[in-house]
Amino acid sequence: MSGTHEVTNQVPPLSGHDPISGDAALAEACLRHADAAALESLTDLGRLAGSEQAQEWGRVANENPPRLRTHDRYGHRVDEVEFHPYWHELMRTAVGSGLAGAPWAASRAGDRHAHVRRAVGYFGWTQVEMGHACPVTMTYAAVPALRSTPELAARFEPGLTSLDYQFGLAEPGTKTGLIAGMGMTEKQGGSDVRTNTTRAVARPDGSYALTGHKWFTSAPMSDLFLVLAQLDEGVSCFAVPRVLPDGSRNVFRLQRLKDKLGDRSNASSEVEFEGTTGWLVGEPGRGVPAIIEMVNTTRLDCVLGSASTVRAALTQGIHHAGHRRAFGALLADQPLMQNVLADLAVESEAATALAIRLAAALDAGESAFLRLAGAAAKFWVCKRTPGVVAEAMEVLGGNGYVEESGLPRLYRQSPLNSIWEGSGNVIALDVLRAMGRSSDTLAAVTDEIELARGADPRFDDAVKRLHAELGDPGQLPFRARRLAGLLALCLQGSLLLRNAPEPVADAFCASRLGGDWGAVLGTLPAGTAVGEIIERARVGAV
Repeated sequence: MSGTHEVTNQVPPLSGHDPISGDAALAEACLRHADAAALESLTDLGRLAGSEQAQEWGRVANENPPRLRTHDRYGHRVDEVEFHPYWHELMRTAVGSGLAGAPWAASRAGDRHAHVRRAVGYFGWTQVEMGHACPVTMTYAAVPALRSTPELAARFEPGLTSLDYQFGLAEPGTKTGLIAGMGMTEKQGGSDVRTNTTRAVARPDGSYALTGHKWFTSAPMSDLFLVLAQLDEGVSCFAVPRVLPDGSRNVFRLQRLKDKLGDRSNASSEVEFEGTTGWLVGEPGRGVPAIIEMVNTTRLDCVLGSASTVRAALTQGIHHAGHRRAFGALLADQPLMQNVLADLAVESEAATALAIRLAAALDAGESAFLRLAGAAAKFWVCKRTPGVVAEAMEVLGGNGYVEESGLPRLYRQSPLNSIWEGSGNVIALDVLRAMGRSSDTLAAVTDEIELARGADPRFDDAVKRLHAELGDPGQLPFRARRLAGLLALCLQGSLLLRNAPEPVADAFCASRLGGDWGAVLGTLPAGTAVGEIIERARVGAV
């Protein structure tokens, strides 16, 4: 019997690589902002992230979304969510590798590079599966918010900064590791949290009773949530545990899980509070500033997560092009494909450099820089991601449109970080708010940009345009997106000119700043050193 289905010209599986140490741009950023010890400490995590085993964890966790159980078999209300075992493997690895709250304890203990190390690990590990990054991020971000109320920090911080992942609802004081979530938005307001209708009433014991509805509460099986509710003084922030100190379940009624475009391995829920117990975080009526402490840190992870998604898509594209033949040659040797891959690589390196610089600002206590640069980066890097992933999908052609390639999962995930914690308009307007709050904030960012002044005339011209935009106060809200994007581009240009190889910086300045670029990726100018750029972006094997 003759064969009719001989398999040829197919790309081998992508595994056995190291998305941390094997990524030149990421590894160099780690060495630049931290040290070799920080990078070496992530060796095992990088090897695991590039393994076939970890990729299987991510695939299966995404294909088996969490399930809501409102009641047990006897009719008792339990409000629990069940996850696939591979979800727990992902979470256990992330928490155990110090990607959740651990950097805050390490930093307090004297580790000067704790947040950069964590950012580099988060960047590499989340390429395996992005959904579980949500509770990891919220746990990381809850710690600085709770520190505004020392008694709450003393109560919850040891668990939040632990390297132990301990799933299941129990009194937080009895657990060796805790996960945190947040509940801000409501159906009538979304990002406009000042319109929240959830009410809080003081009790004699110092706690508060919360009553209301939350439209998006992610990772509802977390141990602790920061929740916004109204007091007479205005919107206030509360710490709400799932289990109370006496061991009883807090009122936390899960109405349904959201059926989302992407992020499907992670549970996002609607929650009803009815006399739910919480403790005030910060001052009454100052809930928005209190939650902003959490939001500013989640914003860092929005940038990291989007840069990680871009990098994962680029890695798939380069791997495919290096093995697939078409029209008599490898795709990687076709000039137009080289243009596309190099353009994707430039976008990835710019996003990577900016994301790790933000983490370095957290280590250095550069709060003014982080406040503005974080908002601008969140707007630009997250907004760019869907288009970049779509272009990488086209590198694989029809194969990229098939679920087995992994690109559809990346594509569905790609808009999330731009929408989470305030969509593009909200973030662009927050850039204006950050600039207007203090002259030090703007100066911290422009001083960073100015460090590359004179290195490239196209960069210098872009900086002049930026200053012209900043110097024109007319219709600022109308121009907010334009200003936020230019600010982020100038920051990326400054970082690349000072730190990246000349071909990468030159391509970035020619295209993103000099305008020698089309409306789509893959339109770098003639003479661009595409071969060098692509080779630099190739991820090394373990």
